[in-house]
Amino acid sequence: MFRLLRKYTKDGWWAAILGPLFVVIEVIFEAAIPAIMAKIIDVGIHERGGDLPFIREMGLTMVLLACGAAVTGILAGLFSTISSARFVRNIRNAMFDKIQTYDFANIERFPVSTIVMRLTTDMRMMRMAYIAIVRMLVRSPINLIVSFYMVWRMNNRLALVFAVAIPVLATGLYMIMNKAHPRFVVMMEKYDAMNNTLKENIESVRVVKTFVRDDFEQEKFAEKSKSVMVAQRFAEGLVILSQPFFELVMYSVMIAIAWFGGRFIINGFMTTGQFMSYLSYVRAILFSLMMVSSGLMQIVIAQASVRRANEVLDETSDIDDSKADPDLEVENGEIEFEHVSFKYTKDAKVNALQDVNLKIRSGEVIGVIGMTGSSKTTMVQLIPRLYDTTEGTVRVAGHDVKDYKLNKLRSAVSMVLQKNTLFSGTIEENLKWGNPDATHEEVVEACRCAQADDFIQAMPMKYETDLGQGGVNVSGGQKQRLCIARALLKKPKIIILDDSTSAVDTDTDRRIQEALKERLGHMTTIIIAQRVASIEKADRIVIMKDGMISDIGNHAELLERNEMYRDLYETQTEGMAE
Repeated sequence: MFRLLRKYTKDGWWAAILGPLFVVIEVIFEAAIPAIMAKIIDVGIHERGGDLPFIREMGLTMVLLACGAAVTGILAGLFSTISSARFVRNIRNAMFDKIQTYDFANIERFPVSTIVMRLTTDMRMMRMAYIAIVRMLVRSPINLIVSFYMVWRMNNRLALVFAVAIPVLATGLYMIMNKAHPRFVVMMEKYDAMNNTLKENIESVRVVKTFVRDDFEQEKFAEKSKSVMVAQRFAEGLVILSQPFFELVMYSVMIAIAWFGGRFIINGFMTTGQFMSYLSYVRAILFSLMMVSSGLMQIVIAQASVRRANEVLDETSDIDDSKADPDLEVENGEIEFEHVSFKYTKDAKVNALQDVNLKIRSGEVIGVIGMTGSSKTTMVQLIPRLYDTTEGTVRVAGHDVKDYKLNKLRSAVSMVLQKNTLFSGTIEENLKWGNPDATHEEVVEACRCAQADDFIQAMPMKYETDLGQGGVNVSGGQKQRLCIARALLKKPKIIILDDSTSAVDTDTDRRIQEALKERLGHMTTIIIAQRVASIEKADRIVIMKDGMISDIGNHAELLERNEMYRDLYETQTEGMAE
């Protein structure tokens, strides 16, 4: 927590300093009030027999001190709120920026639900802990020291009561804190599991409705919610024990002070005013101890959130471009796979890709086909370094992809993935993700090439039509064509279409392929498809099987010599004829 405080309070350092400073001033004002009250009783009433001018003067001083304490308390709260909000904002931004550097392997280690939890609920916990540090763990120790000095100065023998109470209190709180932290770690993990179930249900609500699994999903979520409740009760139940334990110690101290203090007054060792002032300082000491315990408990609760934030911030990307040449540009779309093997995890026993060798000329159209699980997508994801090879080399424009800075390499490669993703906003705003500086004419041209302009023009707002969250206002085929247009607008050297026309009809698919070949002949195009019709016009077709290249040739060559390709073509052709 304190490591994060040092790093992420730099831009709000003035508020981080002024908050505790006004807390100190507030404590000084409050500490002076009981001493003034003692003078009113002992001097103004007892010694001077009710000296009203003196009492009024001391009373006015008390009022001014109380007003000063109130004003400085408000300022302390204001600056602690400002600094805590900036602290949490900086950590949240740092976490989000860090997530942007993750590669696919890192993202797979952090599910979306847990990242959202860490950026929201965990940040709220940390902010509460920050405020507790400023308002409780700064104020209370100072108040405790000042008040203890005053009671020791008044009667050091009576102050020895605290010599017994404080070690007892400290031991009990330490034991509770030590046991509580692991419980809160488990509680946050249960929250993650519940949020993951919620996210999965909402994203798959159409499937749930189709298969009439509402009751099953309700039972599953209820079970996750119950596990959170049990973990929360288990964790917070222990923390709650700190309050009755503290009150037991506090009332024991008050009884001891009242007993011994009364005897001191009777024996003439203390005046009534001193005893009244003494009780005020005792209450301040006990209140400070209670605030310290509450602040420490808040930190214990937040410590699990701190650990989870640090996990995100300390995660390192498996793909590093720090040694890449910052001036190296992608000159063309030539691609070469040289003895490339790949597996997703170091512990995997079988490679997803095995000894792949393939050279693609710049501007060539390559089709990739194969059975499900043949690692077609895995192979093309190595081109923009979404993953790194386990063995071998991938070259683009004659250079190892590791020689390029990631932003320059990926700017030269457009991918239309299997899962088509659109964002909230208008059609044109979504398309300009590929090129924010594109003109409207360029947007229209890309849509014409992707066979999307016709259905866009039929919409009431045309290119200003709001797509809704995730593109819910368009069909699957329309979404695919918009994603192709977005990729084309980027004007890359290489474009990869990963089964990106599966939801469009055969005629539209054919027109897309013809437009790509006619208008974008300079661009290297890789088309991954399940339909032979989508790739039969490609310059060459690569057949993948079990993570290896089984055969390479054009449509006619493969029909003649490759039995699997011929069977697939005939099956699909017969299906279309029927």
